[in-house]
Amino acid sequence: MLIEHQHPKNKSITVAVVGAPNVGKSTLINSLMGTDLSIVSDRPQTTRNNFHCVVNVDRTEIIFVDTPGLHRSGHEINKRMNQQAREGAESVDLNLLLIDLTGEVLKQIVEFADLFQGELGKTWLVFTKSDLLPRADELPLTMVFEKAKTIIPALERFFYISATDGTNVNEVVGALCDEAPSAPHRYEEGEISNKSERFFVTEFIREQAFQLLKEELPYEVAVTIDEYKDLRGQDESGRKSKMSSMISASIHVNRPSQRAIVIGSGGSMIKTIGTRARQKIEAMVGGQVHLNLHVKVTPKWFKNNFILEEIGLPRAQDSARVWRQPSQNSEARS
Repeated sequence: MLIEHQHPKNKSITVAVVGAPNVGKSTLINSLMGTDLSIVSDRPQTTRNNFHCVVNVDRTEIIFVDTPGLHRSGHEINKRMNQQAREGAESVDLNLLLIDLTGEVLKQIVEFADLFQGELGKTWLVFTKSDLLPRADELPLTMVFEKAKTIIPALERFFYISATDGTNVNEVVGALCDEAPSAPHRYEEGEISNKSERFFVTEFIREQAFQLLKEELPYEVAVTIDEYKDLRGQDESGRKSKMSSMISASIHVNRPSQRAIVIGSGGSMIKTIGTRARQKIEAMVGGQVHLNLHVKVTPKWFKNNFILEEIGLPRAQDSARVWRQPSQNSEARS
């Protein structure tokens, strides 16, 4: 729904940020947003859903579509994540295809083109992680770009950047502002995403689990909301509530041994996950939050249609028949 009574010089552009896992998509978007909206870890496939992140530069609205890393896998959850990546690149004005400069560049481009399984629209190539190469400005990127255009004809121009130290990021933003057509803004001032606070709560909890457990916990973890009470405003007596939100959430793992890892000795790990996640949630909602976490053993949740749809991953075109009924779970409270 477009906003009424806008300035006649407003511009808007929707830009999908696509590429393989761990090329720096979420890092770039967070850098542009000036806040850690998209969760980041050194683990592949951290981003699971595509969603909008809104940046305003003067009168230009740039809607970035953060997407999961496109990767090769036959697992049901990964099929759905790939579908999210492909859908994220649909109906946008422009794609930014991110390629890691520290890897084999042309091989990455060939792999992406093969996995995308469709025709890309207008696309700019963005070489990332230039800060990890001492002389990135001397690389033969023009020659590489010309070869890349034979693989993906939709490529129009290229940049090399570092989202970590900010190298050339402003050049990309400036080019996007120049590219943006005259159009009304789609988001009200202050709105930064098309996803709800509930979505980001689950993301922040999952992010802390990934960061704290690192290699101890396999990729097999998901987070769902059991209860979310928004208490902003007044309580039953008419007084203003000191608490912004009361949230109860479940961390799903595949096996009982993983449950023990997430809980930690004497419940220490789940309490740390909860404390760190709560701090990020409070920064988002602007008030005090009570966060109650549970750990549930949900065998093969990553094949369970009920759980997958709850975390925002609907069936993909190549989805298998998957189990819908959630299991009877064991749980532990923080």
